[in-house]
Amino acid sequence: MEETNKSVLDDCFTSAMALTESGVLRVPTRYILPPSQRPMLGSSSGTDTITLPVIDLSLLHDPLLRPCVIHEIKMACKGFGFFQILNHGISSSVMKDALDAATKFFDLPVDEKMLLGSDNVHTPVRYGTSFNHSTDKVHYWRDFIKHYSHPLSQWIDLWPSNPQCYKEKVGKYAEAAHVLHKHLIEAISESLGLEKNYLEEEIEEGSQVMAVNCYPACPEPDIALGMPPHSDFGSLTILLQSSQGLQIMDSNNNWVSVPYIEGALIVQLGDQVEVMSNGIYKSVVHRVTVKKDFKRLSFASLHSLPMHKKVSPASQLVNENKSAAYGEFSFNDFLDYISSNDITQQRFIDTLRKNKF
Repeated sequence: MEETNKSVLDDCFTSAMALTESGVLRVPTRYILPPSQRPMLGSSSGTDTITLPVIDLSLLHDPLLRPCVIHEIKMACKGFGFFQILNHGISSSVMKDALDAATKFFDLPVDEKMLLGSDNVHTPVRYGTSFNHSTDKVHYWRDFIKHYSHPLSQWIDLWPSNPQCYKEKVGKYAEAAHVLHKHLIEAISESLGLEKNYLEEEIEEGSQVMAVNCYPACPEPDIALGMPPHSDFGSLTILLQSSQGLQIMDSNNNWVSVPYIEGALIVQLGDQVEVMSNGIYKSVVHRVTVKKDFKRLSFASLHSLPMHKKVSPASQLVNENKSAAYGEFSFNDFLDYISSNDITQQRFIDTLRKNKF
């Protein structure tokens, strides 16, 4: 990282964790959301009564039951762009070890973490705060470290060396998440009527960015958020979380709290799948709430096609009755967009739509 970039970051950087540890009783002004954007914690809108889909992924391996699971996935993707999975093949010990390593990283002195600090969204390993703190009009109660993770051998040497367990424990989880992603993409491709290996080559050559998030205890969780409403750019996001905090937007534009299920992982459709499906499936808009009394950790494994690979609607899903509803884009196009635009004002995928539906 260039010294000039780091010095600029140092001048304006205060982590959410540092604020919590300082004992602040109020959130600083820059974190206070406009009233219309506040999470309204504890309000009874009725949306929390919606049953969100939970799918037993082990049944995909049973030839007789696979069609039923594919149908469940189809209904979840059409209805929510989201589902939780059980029996997904990643052991509880691998998930716990990853969360433990993340806890130790965020507990490091700030000077140690700042060795990886950067504002540049193209940097392969970077520590930061908020969403994109150099451009955010309102800041978010979140610290993070993001690192490229596939192929692991290409990137792991750039990962944090402290704590000593980080590379081994997070590396095991990253590799397992990559394998799981391949199974999920096959099932989602099948659910669209495509060959299950439709994206096989692109997935193997694709990108995996691990966003490791820390949402510290917040003194005023009713006027702040950990992450703003947004959708993810990639194909799928696989989310491991230590406790509840994620909310998704339903088809009626209401916020629904996602329950914490021990041992489960969360699957969120990203913009690439929305475009590939020609709008049959939608990427899920989600946000993160924060708590007053404890911190929450999460691993968002963000999977996408190769950096410069253009994604467009699958030709099999375009016909005289359903024209291509989106322009093409790549992961690199997305990075260029967020480096100079406020995604809370306009989602990236909205810039790709040819028709409104």
